[in-house]
Amino acid sequence: MLEVHRTHRATICNHSQVAESLDHHGWAASKLWNVANYYSREQWEETGEIPDHEVLKDELKTHPKYKGLHSQSSQRVLEELAEAFNSWYSSDDNRDNPPGYRKRNYYDAEGRRVHEEHPRSTVTWKQNGIRHDTKHNRVRLSKGKLHKDYPRQRDCILIEYETRPDVTVETLQQVRAVYDDTKERWELHLVCKDEIETPTTPGDETAGIDLGISNFATVAYSTEDANLYPGNRLKQDGYYFPKEIAKCNDSSGERATRLHHKWSERRTHFFHSLAKHIVHRCVEKGVGRITVGDLEGVREDEDGDSKNWGRHGNLDLHGWAFDRFTDILAYKAKVRGIEVVEVDEQDTSKTCCVCGREDEKQRVERGLYVCESCDAAFNADVNGAENIRLDINESNSESPASLDGDRSTGWLAQPAVYLYDLSWGFQPQREVVDCKP
Repeated sequence: MLEVHRTHRATICNHSQVAESLDHHGWAASKLWNVANYYSREQWEETGEIPDHEVLKDELKTHPKYKGLHSQSSQRVLEELAEAFNSWYSSDDNRDNPPGYRKRNYYDAEGRRVHEEHPRSTVTWKQNGIRHDTKHNRVRLSKGKLHKDYPRQRDCILIEYETRPDVTVETLQQVRAVYDDTKERWELHLVCKDEIETPTTPGDETAGIDLGISNFATVAYSTEDANLYPGNRLKQDGYYFPKEIAKCNDSSGERATRLHHKWSERRTHFFHSLAKHIVHRCVEKGVGRITVGDLEGVREDEDGDSKNWGRHGNLDLHGWAFDRFTDILAYKAKVRGIEVVEVDEQDTSKTCCVCGREDEKQRVERGLYVCESCDAAFNADVNGAENIRLDINESNSESPASLDGDRSTGWLAQPAVYLYDLSWGFQPQREVVDCKP
């Protein structure tokens, strides 16, 4: 059996009855975040080290703000903060800032700040804080100790929820209460653990994926077929949203928060749609193994310093979430019985996948590869994806030229192009009419 986790979004049916309690917990999560953030910054300035979530828990478990949530919910806030600090510390982009404080500023008509308040942060309940009534679609979520002390208040938040008709919520592992600023109401994200029969692999074929910026993903199949997935949508969003956020009076204000949230949702939807489409194509073609180029260290030069590709190039390079996409792809492929393996992509863009000649000058244009040895001309990204599929850097693998010297190169020159549509996902290029951001 294969264990998978699924997240189901649910509408809160008795929202008017529980909104106030959820508000209190959302504000409490923001306050705890700010307290832990302040402590982490102090430790960073004094010792040069960032405390992990265990240190934060030991230090703050007696703090009044820690008691505003169920203990496991408070621990999750501290884990998220520690993850954010570690992500910032490990980043090689000098423009990145450490995680900020959670606050929302309000301004009058003349642009003067009149007051500020804590936003409603996402609150996570783990198993010890959940009681699930599967018969009536209800969950009981434990309150923090401070909120239990209010007179005539329950010790829990009793929520009635509704999901899609085809969804059955069982073996509930986590409940996340997420506030939607656009709808001004809470919703639930229900994380369930499912066990499914280990799927049979679709076949013995192998596909190779070359990740890039202009073409976010290029897939080469051993059935002599290739697909291009341009990253135009990600690049357009990457230019649009930072400009709009920069126009806001406060980078942590309400409008800026909404823009960040929308930007993140669009990126996530792109990654999931792309991974789903690739896996579906692999199943159709009998692919049982996907090899992906390992891009660790791609943002650094030979001296370990951050690469500088210019203003626009750096926006693309440092916003390139290849590792996140690979994780999503691996999860979706696993459910269909497909193995995802990261391989060394060194020299894959320089080597001809037909004859094996290696020469960086053969990539004459951004999307054109011309081999002087065999006179082949084809798409440069498809060439890289095919070399990744063949895993040319594996010591015991055969060279590309020894596989089939007479094979056709037409598919290398004219791959199928799929463009991303917000409503329909990835569609063949000829079927996509509106490509506006």
